[in-house]
Amino acid sequence: MSSYLPYALPLGSLVLALPYLRQRLQLSRAKHRSLAGHSRMAKRLARWLPGYAHDEVRFFDCDGAPEDVAQLRRASLDTLCAGFAQRYARTLALSADAREGLADLQFTGRYRVPFPFSPIVQERLKVGAFVASAEGHRVTDLDGNTFIDLTGSYGVNVLGVDFYKACMAEGVQLGEALGPVLGAYHPCVADNIARLRAISGHEQVSFHMSGTEAVMQAVRLARYHTRRKQLVRFCGAYHGWWEDVQPGPGNPMPPRETYTLKDMDEKSLQVLRTRRDIACVLVNPLQALHPNRNAPGDSTLVDGSRSAGYDRADYTAWLQRLREVCTERGIVLIFDEVFLGFRLAPGGAQQHFGVRADLVTYGKTLAGGFPVGVVCGSAALMRRYRPERPADVCFARGTFNAHPYVMGGMNAFLRRLQTPEVQALYEGQDARWDARARRFNDVMAGHGFPVRAAHLQSIWTLNYTEPGRYHWMFQYFLRWHGLALSWVGTGRLIFGLHLSDDDFEEVLRRFVAAAQDMQAQGWWWRAPGLTRKAIRRQVLREMWQHLRG
Repeated sequence: MSSYLPYALPLGSLVLALPYLRQRLQLSRAKHRSLAGHSRMAKRLARWLPGYAHDEVRFFDCDGAPEDVAQLRRASLDTLCAGFAQRYARTLALSADAREGLADLQFTGRYRVPFPFSPIVQERLKVGAFVASAEGHRVTDLDGNTFIDLTGSYGVNVLGVDFYKACMAEGVQLGEALGPVLGAYHPCVADNIARLRAISGHEQVSFHMSGTEAVMQAVRLARYHTRRKQLVRFCGAYHGWWEDVQPGPGNPMPPRETYTLKDMDEKSLQVLRTRRDIACVLVNPLQALHPNRNAPGDSTLVDGSRSAGYDRADYTAWLQRLREVCTERGIVLIFDEVFLGFRLAPGGAQQHFGVRADLVTYGKTLAGGFPVGVVCGSAALMRRYRPERPADVCFARGTFNAHPYVMGGMNAFLRRLQTPEVQALYEGQDARWDARARRFNDVMAGHGFPVRAAHLQSIWTLNYTEPGRYHWMFQYFLRWHGLALSWVGTGRLIFGLHLSDDDFEEVLRRFVAAAQDMQAQGWWWRAPGLTRKAIRRQVLREMWQHLRG
């Protein structure tokens, strides 16, 4: 018998390991095939990816453009740079001063365009970071230039800047008698709680200072009550920049307690059905616009490809299946509505999709212009202690979590949300924004421009129908024609619900003017037969040549 022992031990170990190996294979199959679904691999690639920059010649003809087109582009850039420097002089001067001491501006300035083009763009085609005033749907810079605001204040500005100015003023008026007294609550907090319970459909709330904090607390509560540690997020989704929930490039730590799975995929549901270590599933409903893809930005327009599109029926069906599996397995389903909350419907994504989460987080617009984060959930999940184990607690407190001015702004927002005037803005939203997107796309197609809009109601992403290495330039012509964009450029345009049809037509007119400049000045020139695959190969050759020196 002893002679068989060396063979029996490895075989026995293999048999014992089979369930683990099966789970690992199942988990691997549920990950998206792109780098966005494999955070460890993406981090390794990010460390290897060489930085290089096109010189003054290659900058204009890296797509094989003939000399006359390259010269047209050169003249275009010179003219645009001179125009920016003259028209936005005071704004650019203050931005340059601030950039020396503000790390945020250094980061965003570097990642407005694909990195090979970035040094020349940063040096010559600067963008101002300051505005002096805002009114209606327009902002004005330090030089007196007025822009139609398509930044949406990163999602805060759902109902128009004037609406939030009024909320903030009322919030200050409500809170000024109490001022900076913290710890005790302003009386309006009681009304906020009642209104949030009615909106969310949940029993209890907790207040925080940001959406990231709210998501952190929701995950902590899920882990505390399930006694499990793993969380599931879906490929491409953003839930704040903390720990594992923002894996891959951008996070110095590898994922430890997070599984990143394919959105809208049966294999992901199978992982949830079979594992015993999953505490919660995080869902950002904004991913309905671009499932399994990172937030779109012009810095990633390497070959001109970007894919986005929204199917409400399909995404609703997915959320319903996800809800069923989480219920079956005792997994906490968390809706991260920090970005979308109160944009799709007065009751947020839960109301819009007709699916109830176990915990829901809000932020952005909820405090009427002030910074805030909120968690809503059942009494059982929101409890931070175990009565039978007095030392076993889930601690979460913050000095400014219920600041009187923030709570006052929230109260003003929540009361206004119920007025007939605001409720009317939500009526017919789907049809209104569908019609606007169709008109936009029809106009672009009619002019022969390679630009199309995909949208989730008032949140838009521009896709490009033809391959190209210069689509990122479009953002600068849009700015020149008076449209304010965030640092991600055409990747995310955020309209306010208050935008009138006349306002939209003016936005469309400016888009056409910018696109005409792009086309006339050579940036949309395309070599016959050029494909996105060919561009990607070209970029790989450039990187390889740089690595070889």
